[in-house]
Amino acid sequence: MQFQVRGRGARRWFTFGAIAFGGLFLVIGLILAGVSVSFLADAERAPGTVVDLEWRNDHSHVSHRKRGNDGPVAYPVVEFTAADGTRRTFRSSTGSNPPGYERGERVEVLYRADSPEDARINGFASLWLLPLIFGGIGLLFAGIGTVVALVTRRRS
Repeated sequence: MQFQVRGRGARRWFTFGAIAFGGLFLVIGLILAGVSVSFLADAERAPGTVVDLEWRNDHSHVSHRKRGNDGPVAYPVVEFTAADGTRRTFRSSTGSNPPGYERGERVEVLYRADSPEDARINGFASLWLLPLIFGGIGLLFAGIGTVVALVTRRRS
């Protein structure tokens, strides 16, 4: 597939589209980062244990083409005791294949005292992966659009 942009108007639309798309993704990434920072500011900490790995086939991707690693994904199920003494169990929203955790592994759990069911493993992926993906895609597209705009402006 060959991509050609003909004419000044088409270049402007491409440039505007890339910058707008990048800006939108960058804003989403910043919002997600803000949610993580807010969660961290209010979070209680507790020791937890991975009690199980829940294997699921996640076929939520838009494309139906086979990926290289199209197998099931392991989501850690973690048990911890909240500050009020209640034993809680949650399934992490971040899974991987190969698994990032093993049964019996000790982890630090972050949770909101007023909502202990809103718990996360204190790890990079569960806190920062989505903000980095959205922010990175946003920076990439906004950067490409900006470079195209600057090159086009210098040529004209």
